[in-house]
Amino acid sequence: MRLNRRVFLSSAAACLLPFELRAAPATDDGFHILTAAATDCRILAAPAPATAAFGFGATVPGPLLRYKKGQEVKIRLVNGLDQPLTLSCQDIRIANAMDGVAGLTQKPVLPGQSFDYRFTPPDSGFYWYRSDVLPLTFEQIDHGLYGPLIIDETDPPAVDADMAVVLAEWHIGDNGQILVDRTDPPHGPSAPNGLYVVTVNSKPVPIATELPAGGRVRLRLLSMVQSQLVFFTFAGLQPLVVAIDGQPCEAFAPLRQTIPIGPGACFDVLCDLPTEVGAQASLAWRTGEPTDRQLLIFSTRAARKPALPRRAGIAQNPALPTRIKLQNSYKIDLTVEAAASRKDAKKEAAVTLPLVQHGPLTLNGSPAQTYAAKPLFSVRRGTPVTLGFNNKTAVLLQMHVHGHTMRLLHDLDDGWEPYWRTRVVVPEGRSKHVAFIADNPGKWAIECQTIELQPDLLVTWFQVT
Repeated sequence: MRLNRRVFLSSAAACLLPFELRAAPATDDGFHILTAAATDCRILAAPAPATAAFGFGATVPGPLLRYKKGQEVKIRLVNGLDQPLTLSCQDIRIANAMDGVAGLTQKPVLPGQSFDYRFTPPDSGFYWYRSDVLPLTFEQIDHGLYGPLIIDETDPPAVDADMAVVLAEWHIGDNGQILVDRTDPPHGPSAPNGLYVVTVNSKPVPIATELPAGGRVRLRLLSMVQSQLVFFTFAGLQPLVVAIDGQPCEAFAPLRQTIPIGPGACFDVLCDLPTEVGAQASLAWRTGEPTDRQLLIFSTRAARKPALPRRAGIAQNPALPTRIKLQNSYKIDLTVEAAASRKDAKKEAAVTLPLVQHGPLTLNGSPAQTYAAKPLFSVRRGTPVTLGFNNKTAVLLQMHVHGHTMRLLHDLDDGWEPYWRTRVVVPEGRSKHVAFIADNPGKWAIECQTIELQPDLLVTWFQVT
């Protein structure tokens, strides 16, 4: 899907409504209670009906979970929906039993049940949480079942505002409700191809806010747009990327002040605002249309005093390796290609798999839609691993590895990019290689997601003993 095939609905002008996310209250025993339940979300302006959604804690996105580094995370998931759930804290180097992958690390939490998640994250960073139960993953995300999670650094950079910015897309029918089957969009006089609504923290865009002139804001960008890459672009701001997928990186100014972000990816960006009072700056989505889609509009008020120190990056994570011996690594390739036909793929899936086939793709020759009895590979703890992702399809793919963080290797040599990733986008007909140290024991999922109108998902897993 591309934006010119949909109709944008948004507020006619920027509003001054607050968009900061509500923090989750804790119980006396230190647990954050996350109750997943049906809720209403005001996606369309009245008199249109409210949109039925799923929410953690009756909000979309779910409440902001925030902890200090070294603090134990204690979350009690309560399932108030009529379908199975888990809670998967994305991109954290988590204890395997707490990874929340149904069918691999735990049984799903059934309606009316609860499950306690307890772990101490080894790293600070910006992360997020969702349910991970196949084949319901995308339906639950489409209905808003996700939320942000922050593990604060011991010495965070000084800023005037720290904002979690969760960008989401909504495919809405004429009745104001979420389209489950996106291949059959509604047709109406004002929306010949259906309604496509963009929100930040479930508020229609653009959203306006005020900050001090010469101030500094930390934008924690999370894309929940499943249908395409999002190109965040900055105007009137001085962006500096300081962390990606939760891990600090060598701070850099993005090329052409634009950052491409795939589904579920996180970027921490320090932005300095104009020093002039009454100036405007913005965060926008570069859609390829004649004008960018404005997301956040910042207006500057009275000048900040005293001035902030010169920007610097976040201290690198000492728990991650400074080098990986690629020559000694366990090497394996994952190849994604189209099956001979959707009919043949479904027939094969019916024989070997307990879940419904999502799409006509194969992973290393198999239509793997759930977790097989045997791992793709098994290595001993501390083994360096080199993964090759080969995309032999005509669509963009995103590969996601659980429990570990990876270095993206250069395409032409053995060097690597100056940042860590948990998600890697692989263009059509191309290959990408990553390397990591398999230092987290357990059974770890590898997910392959297509980035298109109706996402497909292939899964496999590896074991660290």
